[in-house]
Amino acid sequence: MAEIRRHDNRLGLWGWLGGGRWGVERYAYILHRLTGLGILLYFLIHIVVTSLRAAGIYLWVEGEFLHQPIFRFGEFLVFAAFAYHAFNGVRLVLVELGIAVGRPIEPVYPYRTSLNVQRPLLIIMMILAAAFLVAGGYDFLGLGK
Repeated sequence: MAEIRRHDNRLGLWGWLGGGRWGVERYAYILHRLTGLGILLYFLIHIVVTSLRAAGIYLWVEGEFLHQPIFRFGEFLVFAAFAYHAFNGVRLVLVELGIAVGRPIEPVYPYRTSLNVQRPLLIIMMILAAAFLVAGGYDFLGLGK
């Protein structure tokens, strides 16, 4: 009989979430995908709510369903997703066009990496996204009134 091997996951939940030796770029990639899907979901819900107006259902009337605090917070999350997705998208365009990584070099050992250029660009774009989020959040959270 064949022996059955078992590999226990001794890391628990962190083994699933931690990603092992993933770099910050991998997390930026995952977050970029998730924010893109979130913005798409918001867009589809927005179309449905807007199309309900044709049936005479007005959810945007003051004091109605969409003016509850949970939806205000949801709008802030959509704004946060937009800020991250937009600035990370600009970074990705710069990298894909080769503007942010420099000229290509011949791959001769010891190999040089472009992470020394891409990582600072990622940090700069995330700082800009955070500043955009703080400036926009100031109004969303009602502090600008």
